[in-house]
Amino acid sequence: MNMEIKPTESELEILQVIWKKRQCTVRDVHEELAKSKDAGYTTTLKLMQIMHDKGLVERDTTAKTHLYKALITREQAQQTALDKIISTVFKGSTSDLVIQALGHHRASKDEIDAIKDYLKQFEGK
Repeated sequence: MNMEIKPTESELEILQVIWKKRQCTVRDVHEELAKSKDAGYTTTLKLMQIMHDKGLVERDTTAKTHLYKALITREQAQQTALDKIISTVFKGSTSDLVIQALGHHRASKDEIDAIKDYLKQFEGK
């Protein structure tokens, strides 16, 4: 996938459903989104068509009901979103992002231990 393609917030909501189900119809996505927000079926359909045009999803048209699969992984989407946040909100400062995240969101002991283990990889470099 071209990493210049950045999913919008609405597209990320749709991708969350597709990642969870692996492949699904527009109706599947619409029903899942309707549980938490007022989303019209035609809006969901249009967004998924746009996502197909952008290369975020692929569409299997061999059956009467089209099936959609993600062409971007959750990790790719997270990296793209994080890069954008770091460069725009934190002016390129990764440490400011981490300090802000840890200062405002309570991390569990396991999460803190995982962060410490990860940081040890960079000590002495």
